[in-house]
Amino acid sequence: MDAKRRAAEAAIPLLASGMVLGLGTGSTADYFLQALAHALETGQLSNVVGVPTSRQSEYRALELGIPLTTLGKNPVLDVTVDGADEVDPNLQLIKGLGGALVREKIVAQNSRRFIIIADGSKVVPRLGTKSPLPVEVVPFAFEIQDRFFRSLGAEPMLRKVGGMVFNTDNGNLIYDCKFPNGIADPVAVERAILDRAGVVGSGLFLGMATTVLVGTADGVTRMDRKPPATEAGGK
Repeated sequence: MDAKRRAAEAAIPLLASGMVLGLGTGSTADYFLQALAHALETGQLSNVVGVPTSRQSEYRALELGIPLTTLGKNPVLDVTVDGADEVDPNLQLIKGLGGALVREKIVAQNSRRFIIIADGSKVVPRLGTKSPLPVEVVPFAFEIQDRFFRSLGAEPMLRKVGGMVFNTDNGNLIYDCKFPNGIADPVAVERAILDRAGVVGSGLFLGMATTVLVGTADGVTRMDRKPPATEAGGK
């Protein structure tokens, strides 16, 4: 079985009937949508509705018969299930190669639990090791962002698809920022990027994932975020 599919299907037992779910975007998330549709069709789950993180996942969910809702109607979601481009040992993430990073982050931040599904190739010792960091910027004067990203040690490239500049569902652009030696301090990089006028959001998802399911040829490995020391030894 495909490792991505294996991870996606492993998320289904972590759900319950009646939940409002965030529906991720990308190839691994699509496997989850297929598994969710099957669970609804067979009665394993019922009365589940989803909030899509992109037009792509919206169309796919409708195609599969998954009922949809909005964050406006359901401002707190039970669980969001999504893929990732990189996962480090602390469950910090890089997401956004699918172009939906801002909507994905909005949905994830409004979820009680954030489950990541991925194959083993996405696990890295340091963020930025394999994947560039996507950063969404507004179209106005986007050219000036190149020099700024370089000041952070990145090698930015404006995303193009088929020779045409890529536009997000929000009508913005994306710079894919490659860090040659990885991102030594993701928190500092995130802070600097988000302080920059014209930046809408970055693909750094820090301190957000609660569970990561990693599919391999042999099965699925589960990693859970460790609670702060005060929680671990709580009264």
